[in-house]
Amino acid sequence: MTTPIGTKTRSDSSQPVNRLDFAKSDACRDDACIARAILAPVLSSVDGEERSTHAREIIDRGRCILSAPVRVLQSPDIPAAIELSMLAGWNQTESDWRTLLALSPEGCFGIEHEGRLAATTVVTCYGRELAWVGMVLTHSDYRRRGFARRLLEHALEYVDARRVESVKLDATDQGQPLYESLGFRAEQEIQRWSGLGRDPAHIDPPVSSAFSEICAADREAFGVDRSPLLHALAGHTSPFVLGGNYLLWRSGVRAAYMGPCVADEAESARQLIEHCAGADEARWFWDLLAANEQAAELAVDFGFRVERRLMRMARGAELRGNDAAIYAIAGFEFG
Repeated sequence: MTTPIGTKTRSDSSQPVNRLDFAKSDACRDDACIARAILAPVLSSVDGEERSTHAREIIDRGRCILSAPVRVLQSPDIPAAIELSMLAGWNQTESDWRTLLALSPEGCFGIEHEGRLAATTVVTCYGRELAWVGMVLTHSDYRRRGFARRLLEHALEYVDARRVESVKLDATDQGQPLYESLGFRAEQEIQRWSGLGRDPAHIDPPVSSAFSEICAADREAFGVDRSPLLHALAGHTSPFVLGGNYLLWRSGVRAAYMGPCVADEAESARQLIEHCAGADEARWFWDLLAANEQAAELAVDFGFRVERRLMRMARGAELRGNDAAIYAIAGFEFG
C-alpha cells in the first residue's frame, strides 16, 4: 500500500502519521527533521544543486509557519489591523475594528512576524448557537506561509472549546478551498452591490425606543440572538424603524455601508432603504443574500449594481433563519 504524501509511517507500526503533526511535536527539533517530516516528498522531484536551494527556501517557510505564535489582538493592534484591511481594499473603519474587539475580546487573533502584524482572524460568538468568522487577512508581504490556515485552525479550536454548534463565514473564491479543507460547506451566494445614495452627513438620525422589537425581528430573520451586535452598531448610528422592521447603516473607508436591514415585506424595506439610497450624493455598499430576489430587485430599482460575489459557508449544525426577511446583511465580518 502506498503512503499518501504528507504522511510518514511509524517504525513500530503500520499506521501513518501526519507529517505536519510530527513536525510540530517535541520529537522534531531542527531543520533536518522538518525536511524529513514535511519536505521529502516535495524535494524528491528536484535534482542536483537546485535541490539544496529549494530545500532551504521551503525549510525557512516551514520554520516560519511552525514558530509564529498566535496571540489575542488588543486595542494597540488596531492601527496595524486597519492597515491590513485597507491594503486588502476592504471597507472596515477603526470603529468597526473596535466593535469587533468589544464584542469578542478573547476571539480576535493575530500572528506577528518580523515585528509587525502579519495576519488576523476574528471570531464573534452569538451565544452557543453560532460563531461568525471574519477579517481573515494576511499582509501581502507574508502570504503563502500558512498564516491564514494556522489562525483559522486556532479559531476553530477556540469555537469547539466553547461547544458552539455552528460556524459560518463569507468566503471569496480564493479562500473557499482553504475553508473547505477545514470542514466548511457552501450554503448560499452573497452579493455586494454598490451604488449612489445620500451623503451620510445629511442623514438625520432618527429617534427610536423600539429596540426590543428590533432585536426580536433580527433573531427571527437571522436565526440567533445578535442583540449585543445591534446595540453596538446602534451606538454609532440610530436605526430607522418601521413597525417591527429596521435598517442600520454606518460609515466605511471606501463607501458608506447599508445594513443590516430586516423587513417582513418588500415595500417596508423600500421605505427604510430610501433613507440612505434615495439620492446621488455618496457611494454606498449593500450586501445581500442572492436568494432574496426581492432585495435584488430593490437594489436594481435604486440604481445599484453587483460588484462582487462571495459564498456563505457553514461548518457544524445546520442553522438558517428567515432569509426572505433579510434585505441587507450586517457585513462580511458580522454576518
